[in-house]
Amino acid sequence: QLQASGGGLVQAGGSLRLSCTASGRTFSRLAMGWFRQAPGKEREIVAAISWGGKVKDYAGSVKGRFATSRDNAENTVYLQMNKLKPEDTAVYYCAADESTVSGAISTSAARYEYWGQGTQVTVSS
Repeated sequence: QLQASGGGLVQAGGSLRLSCTASGRTFSRLAMGWFRQAPGKEREIVAAISWGGKVKDYAGSVKGRFATSRDNAENTVYLQMNKLKPEDTAVYYCAADESTVSGAISTSAARYEYWGQGTQVTVSS
């Protein structure tokens, strides 16, 4: 089970930090991903992070503004979002992939077996 939190309403240029806490699996053996879906658009990858947190990847649209990290002792993955833009408005989902091996990540939604409920992020201009 994945529980995401931290969404909200923020002005353009502001920051938010999303958290996603996992239970029921060995968190340290899960590759994790953040996805988002805006109204009328397909779900897209935002960031992905490997088991140990050393390998990360970001969508081009958020690179340099967003950062993902994880605390395996707390079973939690984070998405720090800075310099937010109105186009970042979406429902953000965390997802877990237990089939990807150590040191690898996946940017395909189809690879993720478990999904959180989503948290709304709204950026006003």
